[in-house]
Amino acid sequence: MAQKLYDLVVKTGEYQVNGETKARYENIGSVMQGDNGQFAIIKRTFNPAGVPNPDGKDSIIVSMFEPKSNQQQQGNFNQQQQQSQQLQQQNNTGFAPQQNNGGFAPQQNNGGFAPNNNQSF
Repeated sequence: MAQKLYDLVVKTGEYQVNGETKARYENIGSVMQGDNGQFAIIKRTFNPAGVPNPDGKDSIIVSMFEPKSNQQQQGNFNQQQQQSQQLQQQNNTGFAPQQNNGGFAPQQNNGGFAPNNNQSF
């Protein structure tokens, strides 16, 4: 049976919380140890072209971190969820940054278009 050795992570951007700049990361896969040696598993939906490239290089940095225990992961999830809620409250027009992928998603309460239920098309 394979054992997880590392999480593979890329930096997808930055955001501000209380005037402090924080990095946004995405877990893109893992390094495993199997019977025949080490191997990497990468999310098939990960697109390296989407990683910020301010220096115009043709490569990206993928960091390896030892996996966290379930308790640490749950604590980090709760912290990220709180930060996401704070950001959405601060930015209540248009689009709100998402914590999980560095992209933008329309908010439900405003900033988008919805058909008027009284109109017929």
